[in-house]
Amino acid sequence: MMVGSTESQRPAFNSSGGSKAPISEGARWMQIVVGIVCMVAAANIQYAWTLFVPEIQATHGWTRASIQTAFTVFVVVQTWLTPIEGYFIDRYGPRVIVAFGGVMTGLSWIVDSYAGSLGMLYVGSAIGGIGVGCVYATCVNSALKWFPDKRGLAVGLTAGGYGAGSALTILPIANMIHSSGYQATFFWFGLLQGAIIIAAAFFLRAPQKEQVKASTKVLQSRRDYTLKEALQTPVFWVMMLMFICTVSGGLMAVAQLGVIAHDLGVKEAPISLFGITMAALPFALMLDRVMNGISRPLFGFISDHIGREATMFIAFTFEGIGILMLSRFGHDPIMFLILSGMVFLAWGEVYSLFSATSADTFGTKHAAKIYGVLYCAKGVAALLVPLGNLLMEATGTWATVLYICATMDLIAAFCAIAVLRPMLRKHHARNAELAAQQGTGPVTAAASP
Repeated sequence: MMVGSTESQRPAFNSSGGSKAPISEGARWMQIVVGIVCMVAAANIQYAWTLFVPEIQATHGWTRASIQTAFTVFVVVQTWLTPIEGYFIDRYGPRVIVAFGGVMTGLSWIVDSYAGSLGMLYVGSAIGGIGVGCVYATCVNSALKWFPDKRGLAVGLTAGGYGAGSALTILPIANMIHSSGYQATFFWFGLLQGAIIIAAAFFLRAPQKEQVKASTKVLQSRRDYTLKEALQTPVFWVMMLMFICTVSGGLMAVAQLGVIAHDLGVKEAPISLFGITMAALPFALMLDRVMNGISRPLFGFISDHIGREATMFIAFTFEGIGILMLSRFGHDPIMFLILSGMVFLAWGEVYSLFSATSADTFGTKHAAKIYGVLYCAKGVAALLVPLGNLLMEATGTWATVLYICATMDLIAAFCAIAVLRPMLRKHHARNAELAAQQGTGPVTAAASP
């Protein structure tokens, strides 16, 4: 479908066919706020997992690798079902899908609380993958559509809620695990998180294209590609490969940070910083969640002004260097804290940059389905998490694992400038030529820097 420059003159309509007044800035930002609330409530399913692994192992005697398989199941289900969830988002709207996601997110940890076998633990993880996938995909898709003029920032803020949300509950969860056991923690936090998501879902709605305006600083296609058309473009698969490379290192850190801290001998080491004293691991987890959350709107905002590809190059290089330094200096508690924060600061932005770039490249009408397939890169990367444990056990050190992750980041950084940027310029040039032939006007008002 080609969207012409005269579309902004059409009256806006709601989903039931009634005429609507123009959307205010406050109403647009309220949708972002609601999305952030949903993301914060869903975040612990992924980001607090590392706190439960040692307790599950101590209680049941299962191997670390078999327990971490549950994390892989969660991520694979969360990511690989996203294209299907995208179909339902486009069909039923954000409210229904997020409410369903809230039910599944809460149920996940309730099932985990009763899990007496690895099979049941994996079932709970799969349920959580469905729930968080529904919440995440819907809220990101909503941000993409509500803010095409500030897409990087809006998606970054929304994804930042998922990245930083667990910082609010890391200490309460850790304290409850210590005082009441991990099963009770799973149960009560599952109920709480699910209820918050369900309540927030009722405030979500989708915009009409006539109610929003495009960016004047970043190349954006006015042609809405179908999923089939997007999959036939080389630029989609370049983004997929880059996404896999960059998400692998951060996902490894998310799942294994507690294990890495233990193996490096810094897990219980006391650290005093900014007037706060606590053990290295919970301190690092809190800092990492904050940095992870900050990175998404920060780099998204930067990308709105200097372009997605240049921002990718900066962030991916920063992450690769951080991982290399963590492998070299991570035995020191202070350096472990600082460098893990550096890694998460440079990693979290992948979820704002790739989603924004996808919508810029392929339009927003089918954004949920297209980014859903692209987001499967996270599921591919999740398969590498158990392999990291096996490689560490084979070599006796995390250095090899971290070196591989750093190399993948640096490859992606190079591709952002040397491969993706010229491909996107050619992609948008072809769209501009087609738009001119059909008399629909230019594709964008700006050129990529």
